This record gives sequence, C-alpha cells and structure tokens, in this order.
Amino acid sequence: MAEAFAWAVEDGLRLGKRIYLGKDRAVAPPKPLPVMDKSPQFYLPSAPMVYAVISDPRIVDNPDIPSYQPYVHGRLDTPALIPLQMSAISLDVDCFVDTAFVLVSGTWRVHCVMGSRSCDCRIAVPMGEQGAFLGVEVDLPKKSYSTEQIGVDETKSIRHTAKPEDGEFVTPYMFTITIPKITGGTYISIKLHWSQKLSYIRGQLTLTVPFCFPEYVNPAIKKIARKEKIQLNVNYGIETGMVQTTSHPFKEFKRESGDISFVYEANVLTWSETDLSLSYTVSSSNIFGGALFQSPPKNDLDQRDMFCIYLFPGNERSTKGFSKEVIFVIDISASMRGRALENTKNAMNMAFSKLSPDDSFNIILFSGETFLFCTSMMLASQEAVERAYEWIHKDHGEGAGTDIFVPLQKAIDMLSGTHGLMPMVFLITDGAVEDERKICEWMSKVVKNGDPLCPRIHTFGIGSFCNHHFLRMLSMISHGEYSAAFDLDSIESQMQKLISSGLSTVLANITLDGFEQVEVYSSCIPDLSSEAPLMICGRYQGNFPDTLKAEGILGDSGNFAVDLKIEKTTDMPLDKVIARQQIDLLTAQAWFSGNKQIKEQIVNVCMRTCNISEYSRMVLIEKYKIDTDTDAAGAKKSSKKKRHARKLWESAKPEKILLQVLTIGFGNLGATAENIPPELEEEASPEVIEILNKAATNFWDRLCKSCCCVCCIKCCSKMNNQCGALLSQIFAAFAYIGCSQCCSLCFPEEGQ
Repeated sequence: MAEAFAWAVEDGLRLGKRIYLGKDRAVAPPKPLPVMDKSPQFYLPSAPMVYAVISDPRIVDNPDIPSYQPYVHGRLDTPALIPLQMSAISLDVDCFVDTAFVLVSGTWRVHCVMGSRSCDCRIAVPMGEQGAFLGVEVDLPKKSYSTEQIGVDETKSIRHTAKPEDGEFVTPYMFTITIPKITGGTYISIKLHWSQKLSYIRGQLTLTVPFCFPEYVNPAIKKIARKEKIQLNVNYGIETGMVQTTSHPFKEFKRESGDISFVYEANVLTWSETDLSLSYTVSSSNIFGGALFQSPPKNDLDQRDMFCIYLFPGNERSTKGFSKEVIFVIDISASMRGRALENTKNAMNMAFSKLSPDDSFNIILFSGETFLFCTSMMLASQEAVERAYEWIHKDHGEGAGTDIFVPLQKAIDMLSGTHGLMPMVFLITDGAVEDERKICEWMSKVVKNGDPLCPRIHTFGIGSFCNHHFLRMLSMISHGEYSAAFDLDSIESQMQKLISSGLSTVLANITLDGFEQVEVYSSCIPDLSSEAPLMICGRYQGNFPDTLKAEGILGDSGNFAVDLKIEKTTDMPLDKVIARQQIDLLTAQAWFSGNKQIKEQIVNVCMRTCNISEYSRMVLIEKYKIDTDTDAAGAKKSSKKKRHARKLWESAKPEKILLQVLTIGFGNLGATAENIPPELEEEASPEVIEILNKAATNFWDRLCKSCCCVCCIKCCSKMNNQCGALLSQIFAAFAYIGCSQCCSLCFPEEGQ
C-alpha cells in the first residue's frame, strides 16, 4: 500500500505541472530522482499532508486563473494524488509520563482543481513509532466532518460505508482518510489528533513528531510570510532532569512544579523542514518509581478510581542482570520463506551476540515438523554461537503447515528444573493455529504449578495473518513481552528491540505491597528491563494507600523493594494516558475468555478516548451549515445587525459514513494453511484465495503442475483489476470443468 500511495503522489506531481500559478510562481514539483536513487519512500509524507484525489485529469487547473489546458482524453485507473498547498499550520504537543498527545491545526487550499469542479481530498497522518490515530475535524464553508468511535452493534443502522481506500493505514503508523467532494479553490481547515509513545534510550525519554514539509506545499506567492507555531507542554508526572529541545528555537514561557512549557513562533516563507524533537532525562543510580492516581470521568462505566505505576530501571551498571537459559522457537513454514525469514535470521545474529558466556541457549525451528539445534542446552561459547549461526542459515526444507504447540512444549520441557537462572523462550511466527486457546490454558497451568521463576515467553508476530492477541495473551500469562512487525522492512529492528529488552531483565516477579481490592489490567505483571520503563495500570476500590512498595527479585537472586512516590493528579488526563495499554490488554483477555463485559468495557474506553479497537468502529460524521441570519426555509431574517457567524444545522440529522475495519483481527487460519507469505497480504484477497483453492484440482494439476497458489497470487498482484477479475473467472471455469469434487461441494443438491 505504501508503494502504491507513493506512485500515486508521483503521478500527482507530474499532473500538477499542468497548473499555471502565475508569473510569480514559487512552487515547483521536485525534480525526478535518478533511476538508481529513486525510492517510494521519497514521496511518502513526512508531516501531515492533504492531497487532491484526481481520477479525471480534465479538472486539473488553477481555480483562479484558468489556463485553458489542451483537452485530456480518458480517466486514470489509479487516481493521482496532488499535494495541496498549505497556508497555515500549528502544532500542540502535551507530554504526560511516557505518552504524548499531538494536535496539528492547519489550512490547505484545493489549488489544483477548477472552481466549477470538485474532487475528494485525502488526509495523510504520519505518526511516530507506536502512534495511535485518535481523530480528525474538518471545517468547510458549507459542511463539517469529524470522526468518532461506536460499538460494532451500532453499525447495523448506518446506511453508508466508505470504500477501503477512504480510511486505512497505508503503513502501520500512517493513517489516511478521505473527505468527499470539495470544490476547487476551497480552503480546508483541519485538526488532526493522535498519540504516540516516547522512546527510552539510556536514561532519556525522547519524542520525535513528524513535522518536515516538502517544498511543494508552500503557497505559490513567495513574498508573503506566514505564521508557524509550535507549543510544547511537558507534564512530567515523574521526577526528571534537564529538558532538551533541539529541533526548533523554542522559548520557555512557563515553569511550575512538575510542568514546563515551550513555544516557538515565527513568520516564515517556507514551512518547517525539521521534525519536532524533545528529550528529557529520567536516569537514576538505582531502580525508582512512583504511582499516579485519579478519579474516573463521569461518563466512565467503571467508577472505580484508576492508577498508573511506573518503574524505571536506573543505570544499567548499578543493577546486575540475570543469568539466562534461552530457547529461540522460530517459524520456518513456507510462508516465512524469503525476506521474512532472512530478516529473522539477521536479527538472530544480534541475539547471539547479546548472550553472555554464562548463558545457555538452544534453537527450535518449526513448521509442521520440528528441528532442534541440540538435544540439550548449550553454553553460549564463541564456538557454540558460530555453530548456531551456521545451522540457522541452512536450508531445513519447505515446511508445510504450522504447529506451535509441539515446539513450545519441547522448549518448556527443556527449561524445566532450572534453578537460579532465568528461563526464556522467544517465539517468532507469522501464522495462526486452531489450538491457540489450548496453548494459553496449558501455559497458565505451567506458570501456576512451576518454579517461582517460570519460563518467560516473549512473543513476536509478523504480518497480519497471525493472531496478535493470542501472542499478547501468551506473553502476558508468563510475565513476558510482546512485539510485532507489520511490514517486512521493520522485522529486523523490531525483533532486535524485543530480544534485547527480554535479555536485559533486571527485576522479576514484581508484586505491589499495600494494595487491596485492586485490578491490574495485565493478568501477570511483566518483568522490568534495563531497556525500557515499566507501566502498570489498573483500577482500585476504596482509598488509595498512603504508602506503596514494588517488590521483586534481582539478578543475584536477592530480594528488592522500592518505595513508590504517590501523587494524586488532577491536571493530567490519566484515563487517556493509560487507554491504549488498557485496550490492548483487555482485548487479549476478551479473546481468551469471550467475556462480554470486557468487550463492553473496551467499547466504552474507545468511545471516551477515541482509540481504535477490535470491538469498535470509526465513523465519519457529516454535518451541514446554514447562516444564522437565514431561516430553515432559506429566507433572510430581518436584523439591525449583520451577523456573519455560521452554525451547524442541528435540525437535520448528521450523516454517518462507516469506515472499513482498521484493526488486524484475530488471525487468518486460511492464509496460514495456504502458506501465504506476509508480503502478499495486500494482494491476496479472501476471494482470490478461495477461487485459487477451488481451481487447484486434479485437472489444473495436469494442466500446469509447476504452478502453485502462491505463484498465481504473485502473478495476479502484478495485473490490473480487470485482468485479475477475468483470470479469476477462467480459474473458476477450469475448476468447474475439471473437478467433480469441487462441483459436489458447490452444488450438493445436484449431486455433482
């Protein structure tokens, strides 16, 4: 999708050359890149952008100065995306603990469409790592649009459904949404909301907000300066050191206890060419933490008070890590072949280098069968690591099927009886299996009946065909961590982060002393790693305790306890800060238990905080406007004063447009069974997979023995829609003619 989006932008910039901007033209599309340097990433937005969606090139022109372009025949099969010029922009960022809430307010003009014609406009929102899109507000002269979350049950009454491309994630952290039919020359006022996590590196929390605009969004009139403003508010919630802002010339204008605010404001001829960057130190010589608590909002179904406990690891040198026994359980089924498996192997090279000589390790590869590197655990000597590196890069055959339970049981059996060492399993897969709940139930019994240091299962999901909620639940049960990569390019980096964090555990078996009648969203509290802080969120009944301790086990097997600094916060939206973690953890529990009350709780959180979930849907709400000095019949009201204000026409019911499902779902057993690789997720629609399966009959085998379903999908992905539809019909016809078994399944009443 990202590549297709980039191509559409490239086409749009080419098409935009038709527009005559006057003699004082200041904006020009970027020069085409040399063939060797050309990359789709060049055309992906690095800041919030708005594009005109052009299917009919005849409408492309300057709405103010018609240029009488030569007549253009035909339409574009894939619409071009022309970047709109931006006339105003401001950025507001509020940081609370490890979460930032971002508001971008801007004005764009449809400068590339005739004044007598209209086009759809697509808004692109690139967010930082672990970003979560929260909503959009669009204001037009005669309409307004906004988004909200509703429960899945409420969608049945909505008549209009948007096309998939009208609201989707182009990349895991870039969301696009389409606003329909905007007239050429119109100014569009937009507010964009999202949240993102601050990254933790060596005692510093760092925030990077995409805010680098390309040259071609600058207005055509080059001599008029425009105001650019950024306001940054940091509400620590934690004890911090120096705050650093290096991207823009900020000025501090407010400092109070626990709060600091910066502002940057300037008149500019060109918009910002630098991302917003902020960092502040939270380092300490030892593990430290605190607790924030707050009363719930009135519209919350759960009226128990909420809390957020944070633990920071301190300096790595002052806290000894655990000696470990580690088993890497890696999926090598046919769907992993190619870049997914190669990137996984590259990440394993880093993992081996992180093992100390005192650690023991092993490797289990699996598909429908299982391959062991060694029948027993091996010390991580240089020789053993080199042998493992060579073994993992060998070809172990084209694995058919995916069986997670058997290799996982073997790994846990090999780690049984571990004393004084931290047992760990890193499970890496791209597929879904039928016995996922059975695996979680089995692991719950292992944790309950096993040693105090039970095996930690750290899970990593690749693509959207695996059940990420199962992987999160499995890691939650065993005090482990979960991570994922939804595109091939991020597999290696994201896997390295997970493995590095898991291998850097400094505090295990964490408990909270002093709490009564408390519910923690995570069924088991994860371990604390030197690579990242730990956030523990939940609800409690009654009064919050005056004193609270976090206790656990250190790497030298000694006990550890730290007094938490307790603070009641009123100037922080704590329910929004913890919402994303709450939704993710509760969704895994709802999948595992099937509890309807948990699902209702998730929907309530989504509606209050505008977060996306498996049990809610996003809708685009359209409202019309009328003048305040015009009555419902359209006649002018008599008034001594001329009123220019406009208001929403509340007498008419707002129109709701249901967006497509924006979440990853609960895995795809069919795609896993067919060994569809992650890179074909977008091309391999369910309809195409079903037709290909029916076409893979004895007749088709005789006709083309060298062609498999995956090869056909790769071929179809290179064709246009019409050719793909025709080929699908031909496949279906071959299946009908050549296979009586397929016909008997499709037409059982006919007996053939």
